Amino acid sequence: MNAQLENGIVQGRRLRGDLSASMIDGAAFGGMVGFGETYIAAFALAVGLGEMSAGMVSSLPLIAGGLMQLTSPTAIRVLKSHKRWVVLCAFLQASTFIPLLIAALLGSIDAVTLLLVVSIYWGTGLATGPAWNTWIGTIVPRPIRARYFAHRTRVSQACVFAGFLIGGVLLQSLTALELGSVAFAILFGVAGVCRLVSTWMLIKQSEPVPLPPGMRAIPWKRVFHHLRASSGGKLLVYLFAVQAAVQMSGPFFTPFMLTKLEFSYGELSGLFSIAFLAKVVSLSFWGRVANKLGAKTLLWIGSLGIVPISVLWVVSQHYAWLAAAQTLSGVFWASYELAFFLLFFESIAEEERTSVLTIYNLLNTAAWVSGSLLGGALLYHYEMSFNGYLILFALSSLGRLFALPLLLRVPHLIVDSDEMGVRTVAVRPGSASLDTPVLASLPDQTGDETVRHEKGQ
Repeated sequence: MNAQLENGIVQGRRLRGDLSASMIDGAAFGGMVGFGETYIAAFALAVGLGEMSAGMVSSLPLIAGGLMQLTSPTAIRVLKSHKRWVVLCAFLQASTFIPLLIAALLGSIDAVTLLLVVSIYWGTGLATGPAWNTWIGTIVPRPIRARYFAHRTRVSQACVFAGFLIGGVLLQSLTALELGSVAFAILFGVAGVCRLVSTWMLIKQSEPVPLPPGMRAIPWKRVFHHLRASSGGKLLVYLFAVQAAVQMSGPFFTPFMLTKLEFSYGELSGLFSIAFLAKVVSLSFWGRVANKLGAKTLLWIGSLGIVPISVLWVVSQHYAWLAAAQTLSGVFWASYELAFFLLFFESIAEEERTSVLTIYNLLNTAAWVSGSLLGGALLYHYEMSFNGYLILFALSSLGRLFALPLLLRVPHLIVDSDEMGVRTVAVRPGSASLDTPVLASLPDQTGDETVRHEKGQ
């Protein structure tokens, strides 16, 4: 009896240590995103790479993450551990800030090198996603998952917000003193340290089950067959269309604000902040809406709401007007993302979610890159002119509108959750932030138990 009690005390201490370390990991990860990734496009402009390069560096490297995560299952089998793979990738991601810091101090970097460094950043970052989701699911006990991940998400998002807000103030202050290069060097240095702290916290966490026996990698043929026969496939088609339309303009908002509107770094970070705060604050409200009206209704609200966001930038470029547009952006993107994640991932059995997340990430990043390449080509056609940007913003809204009929193909579904944890991996002025789901925050139920057609549907 004493042995059992002692074992229980030891396990309790280990769990508390794991939960604390994971919370600090989430906070440090958020700091990395806020201080570092948020300002890479602005850095590209500061070192003279031009508006097109600044737009492409915000989108093109994401495909590296979508592709590199395909190597994760093999790497995990070789390393015989999800933890080892996540820690290795996290350390490599932290290392990408070293060349960025050096380039900032030198005040120059060529476009190819910058794209390569940022591609490694995204490749190592997104490659950890599915493996981390599996690992953290073996650590956090089921009864406390919803509450714990909700709290972890809020802490991480607060650190993202603090990071890009402090970064904007620092850039504004030091640029006024003609020390812009030093400011970027400080930001990238702090971001790298944040990711190193995150890596150390990952190392400190235990790994109860290095290779969970219930987790299975599903053959791609089976995944796509399952998606074609389910609502998930119809949702993915809609996701691809929407993301491609959004990313036609998304990567080019920062160049537009800094070069065409000549906003200061302070004004830039202000617009970032407004959209991000609106998104975070409105999530709890949308959770209640999902609980009362259903996730499908919530998805329609978000999908309709994001249609006019980019065209609002055509109507006026007054700062107060853009602040209002950013508020709407954050509110409706929160509705769209929450509904999509609930409908898509809760309909999939827990042991299959990691494999499906890989497919989701790959298609999502492919849509990002496809849309940005199309937008870049159109902008190049209009010679990077002011009116060219406005045309691009209008076409982005038009594309979102044309994607809406795809939602009619998705059946009306009921889900049992009204919230889920997320990891914010990037902040964008046109879409508030790029989030990936924390799958362990969803209930452990199969699609048949969790999602059902309403009567008469």
